[in-house]
Order: sequence, then C-alpha cells, then structure tokens
Amino acid sequence: MQTQKIAIAIVDDHTLFRQGLAHLLTESNEIEVIFDAGDGAEMIRKLPMQPLPDVILMDITMPVMDGYESTRWIKQNYPQIKVLALSMFEEDVPIINMLKSGAGGYMLKQAKAADLINAIKTIEKQTFFINDLVSGKLLNNIQNNLPVKTSKIQVSANELKFLELCCSDLTYKEIADMMNLSPFTINNYREALFEKFETKSRTGLVISALKCDLIKL
Repeated sequence: MQTQKIAIAIVDDHTLFRQGLAHLLTESNEIEVIFDAGDGAEMIRKLPMQPLPDVILMDITMPVMDGYESTRWIKQNYPQIKVLALSMFEEDVPIINMLKSGAGGYMLKQAKAADLINAIKTIEKQTFFINDLVSGKLLNNIQNNLPVKTSKIQVSANELKFLELCCSDLTYKEIADMMNLSPFTINNYREALFEKFETKSRTGLVISALKCDLIKL
C-alpha cells in the first residue's frame, strides 16, 4: 500500500531557491508541494485556493511579511499546520524568535535533501523537530514518543531565570546586568546548563528547557 505523501508549502522570497527545493522534495515521492509563495502575504492569499498543507517551510527574512509574522498568523488561523523554519545561519536569536512565534523547529538551508525530508516527516508526526544542537537522549525520547524525564534535571532559581532570559533578544552581558550578576557568573550558569542539558548552544538550551516544561515562550 502506498504511503500518503506529506503536503507542504514553501514560503521563501528567493524564487530559484524555492523552485529548486520544490523539485528536490517532489522527487522523493514522500512529499507533495501544494504551493510556494514569496512572502507571508502571498501565502495567505494562496492558502484558501487548495487543500491545506501539513507543514510549511518558512523562511525567516522576507519582504512585506516576514517569517515571524507569517508564523504567528498561521498559528492563530490554522494551528494544525506545522511550521519548520528555514535559516541561512545557525544564529540563536532569529531561531528562538521563530520558536516563540510558533515554529516547531528549524533547518539550515545548507542541509542535505535527505535531512530536510527527515525533518519534515518528524515535525509532521511529532509536532517538534529538534536538530543535533539538542541532546541525543532528548531527541530519542521525542522521536519515540517517550515522556521527557525532568526529575534528574535540577535547576536553581537563578538558572531558571537565566533560561527565561535566554528566550529574549538580550545578549549574555545584558542578561548579567538584568540579573545584577557579573558576566563571569552568567558564564558559569551557561556552562553548567550546557552540561545539564547536554547541549552546546543557547538555542539548544531554550529548546531543551521547553521540552522539559521548565519555561514557556
């Protein structure tokens, strides 16, 4: 029996990129590209014209209506559609802001087609897609639909406040100022949390804390 294809839409302001991506994904025989759009406004116009996609691949930086606004609109109007953010660079703040807007994960545009297809399949099934910035243990729990065990992850009140502030646009120095602590102390919190959550980035900390239900975006 043939497996039902995952319906997606691609929203990106670079025409050649989205057309090339559509061609690559269609060749997999697992993905059906319903439509593509150059920005969020065009996406809104096209959505009622065909069956709704299961997943939208969403660029972050676009004219007229960017990825943040477009993702918030999707989550307000079609919460059942999953959003996978597409990023040129592995930068913490844009990715965290996309997660705050409602995206369930992100992928670098430089990723291999097979990795992107895996991300689409994962986010369609599990709602979240977590990349290798987050611990393999956490990823395994998510992919196998197992509960995330938080009992062994103990964080102090200051560490929890630090995690909450990591969701903002603040730099580490600004976080230190806001918490009335030295940058050295903040660096110690960061390194301790990296070890606790088995991750190496600010984005990884935020996603891990989200999945452990320690913070809310």
